[in-house]
Amino acid sequence: MNPHERFSEYKGEKCWQGHIKDVNRNDDLAIAGLTEKQADALRTSDFDFAFIRKTDKQGCAEIKAFIERHEWLGKMPIFPTHRFVARLKSNGQIACVVVMATPNAFQNILGMENKDLEKLIARGASISWAPKNIGSWMIMKSIRWMVANTDFRIFTAYSDPEAKELGTIYQACGFSYLGQTSGATKQWQDPLHPEKGWFSDRMLTMRSVYVRMAKDMGIEFLPEWRTAKGKVNWKNVPDEIEKKIRGAARAYKDTCISRTCPPKHKYAMIMGPSKGQTKYLRRVFAESNPKLVNLPYPTQRGK
Repeated sequence: MNPHERFSEYKGEKCWQGHIKDVNRNDDLAIAGLTEKQADALRTSDFDFAFIRKTDKQGCAEIKAFIERHEWLGKMPIFPTHRFVARLKSNGQIACVVVMATPNAFQNILGMENKDLEKLIARGASISWAPKNIGSWMIMKSIRWMVANTDFRIFTAYSDPEAKELGTIYQACGFSYLGQTSGATKQWQDPLHPEKGWFSDRMLTMRSVYVRMAKDMGIEFLPEWRTAKGKVNWKNVPDEIEKKIRGAARAYKDTCISRTCPPKHKYAMIMGPSKGQTKYLRRVFAESNPKLVNLPYPTQRGK
């Protein structure tokens, strides 16, 4: 099933990733050269965990292909920052991946002064023959790596009701549940390129979109119109040209098909480099967000 068809066509009872594992099982085993008996005997100790640097082009390409085949959204996030992989020690086959990215909107659960401590677990998937607990094992390995090697301390994640997701993996890892009020309420699709799937408002304001609009109008997008963080430096763009580019982007949006989306479940793991710092940060969370403390986990799948 193509990614852009999943939203309207998936009617299964289990979560989509559980469903696609059933669909891909025989092919996955054949590609890995495993029998059912060998797969059933696998444990997390049979896998190597690794951080994949963005300069590792082959590793990044393998993760991208894995996400496209096994993950609900079927595509990488807009701004991936950290990639992790689990490979079978015996033959190097990828069994699970986790991709982290800059959040679309910061949760600020530790206060505005700590918003830069948040990282989004944007994508994650495991292959059908991997152990059932490899997803939770992988997420916690990735978070611990981040805590040890970066300044990030808040790790948020979404579960999509349209994919029949509850966030079972995050529940197993002991994440705090933040409720079902998150995510874009509307998405768009280019009717001329449905293979690109649905996208949010954020994609429509990316620099690459404005560059494309400018190119279509024969406007050279100058280097000084770009920022180091991948945005448009509108202060350097002449007013008349800015008006044309923004107008073209709005006109493009009007040609797209739109749909409403149910809110997503949201989870958060707060972790420091020591038990004492973890305890302190979680106390800050509890004091700052009394209504979010000990929210019960969702149990009903679907919208």
